[in-house]
Amino acid sequence: MQKKKVLIMGAAGRDFHNFNTVFRDNPLYEVIAFTATQIPNIEDRKYPAKLAGKLYPRGIPILSEDDLVDLIKKHKIDEVVFSYSDVSYNYVMHKGAAVMAAGADFKLLGRESTTLKSKRPVIAVCATRTGSGKSQTTRKVCELLKAKGIKPVVIRHPMPYGDLTKQICQRFASLADLDKHRCTIEEREEYEPHIREGTIVYAGVDYGVILSEAEKEAKVIVWDGGNNDIPFYRPDLHITVVDPHRPGDELSYFPSETNLLLADVVLINKVDSADYQDIEQVRFNIRKTNPDAVMIEAASPIYLNNPERIRGKRVLVVEDGPTLTHGGMTYGAGVIAADKFGAKETIDPRPWVKGEIKKAFEKYPHIGPLLPALGYSAKEIKDLETTINSIPCDAVIIGTPIDLTRLLKINKPLVRVRYDLQEIGKPDLEEVMGKILRSKR
Repeated sequence: MQKKKVLIMGAAGRDFHNFNTVFRDNPLYEVIAFTATQIPNIEDRKYPAKLAGKLYPRGIPILSEDDLVDLIKKHKIDEVVFSYSDVSYNYVMHKGAAVMAAGADFKLLGRESTTLKSKRPVIAVCATRTGSGKSQTTRKVCELLKAKGIKPVVIRHPMPYGDLTKQICQRFASLADLDKHRCTIEEREEYEPHIREGTIVYAGVDYGVILSEAEKEAKVIVWDGGNNDIPFYRPDLHITVVDPHRPGDELSYFPSETNLLLADVVLINKVDSADYQDIEQVRFNIRKTNPDAVMIEAASPIYLNNPERIRGKRVLVVEDGPTLTHGGMTYGAGVIAADKFGAKETIDPRPWVKGEIKKAFEKYPHIGPLLPALGYSAKEIKDLETTINSIPCDAVIIGTPIDLTRLLKINKPLVRVRYDLQEIGKPDLEEVMGKILRSKR
């Protein structure tokens, strides 16, 4: 039988997992290339032979998605597998139309073919959009497990933007491990809060290897999802976080609706700051789509050090990067803090943005008068530092959950914004988790 020629469209995450679970060592397919988007500077490298398996002794090239149609025609591609997330249904089918017009089949892979089974109970925390509040929900889940004497280990959705052969299986138990693995700002935003609370985090590229290592020290695996992707592991409890600041996205973004349909628990976050009508719309959409799911409501109240540095001052707000870029948000915790604590003015950084940061504003013009804490590379981190230090302001509000001063030398007073999950009423996560874990035992 002639092998089917395949392209995998991705963004250095789900695409690699789909390859590892479906195509690696599969003689029915020949994966010609991965294409890459969303994340800067992840194309023009290779998925290495060490990860690609015996059928690909030279590895597999990773090319720009801009060349997708040309690659289909040049290599006579049979199938194109769409393998990234947090994009609208409209976007997905525009890509599908281009693929089919170029002569290939357009394919999505489902849960059955890509999820791995763990020996341990698995609690998955996913979302319907980037920036919905997965991180604080995952931290809350871990806190509740520890209170019952159960050791959780977090496995984070992949963000392998460096040397893939060194990122097959990464373990983070201390802040020094972040430096050891040369983590980007985006990786640190996800790992550092867990580490500071004493929770071990695994991540990397090969999630079969990662799972077997994590199972050696975990009583419960907590899957900390990325973007709005579905879990890589079959969960015993599937929690989906919904953001009422973006009502309707839970039914119109890929694969948001899948997470909503799979959820045992749907957690409506940020009810303290969202409009009532938007919260009601989200409630209605949840009931209509998954009426059997347990619905929990929660807030993400902010707290900060040195609020006196904000009141009456001209401030620069630095927010979580992915939430502003492909997450589509135009504000975050930093903006809420500026409003709440009486900043005189929020400075628009765009006249001063440098290098890679300037490119991000060109690619995502909706960002507006905020600065995303982007740092996918050493150059981008340096450009972020240069940009911050060149902007005339009285203080910088850091809305990202990490200590940026470990990476940047900032020449202005700083105010860090923190936020945790605060459940409202009953049922709550402790009650729901207790039932699941008892049944699992």
